Amino acid sequence: MAVHFPHLRGEPTVPRPRPEAVIEIVPMRRRHVRAVVAIEQGIFPRPWSTGLYLSELAQPETRAYFVALAEGGVVGYIGSMIVAGEGHITTVGVAPVWQHRGVATRLLHRVATEARARGAEALTLEVRMSNVGAQSLYRAFGFAPAGVRKNYYAEVNEDGLVMWAHDVQSEAYRERIDALLARALRPLGGASDG
Repeated sequence: MAVHFPHLRGEPTVPRPRPEAVIEIVPMRRRHVRAVVAIEQGIFPRPWSTGLYLSELAQPETRAYFVALAEGGVVGYIGSMIVAGEGHITTVGVAPVWQHRGVATRLLHRVATEARARGAEALTLEVRMSNVGAQSLYRAFGFAPAGVRKNYYAEVNEDGLVMWAHDVQSEAYRERIDALLARALRPLGGASDG
């Protein structure tokens, strides 16, 4: 059974969560972009365009994008820009029916692991001030508030909270994120973080 986005005729569908579903995190490819944009249009007031995603994927030296797949369908995605020892998480999205099932945790673990492999010493991101659920997840990954970008989310007239995670090359950080991943890998029967 799949979830359809009624406002997106002819767009990809998202499989419904099942307890036995297996989630796989893989590099985002051009073939995934339609499904990513369909999810994005359903969860964000000003979604990224197909062209923007394709532009990001065309820069593999400084970009890292991943999708979460379940039953062959895209259920979530994450992207980052990694430059000069810093990783900036540029986007994160999970289809509504897959939220609170560990998908975002798995995606964050994968992008943090990739940033570490590419030599990043710190990670940063922006999040809406009202999105306390996401802030809680980011705190679990070692992100701490560092400032506010006024009206960063202009489409909803909301400030963005800037968060940073430092010392991501440390063994302590690796252990921290691996423990979060282990919790997220529990069966999907019940809701979990992210």
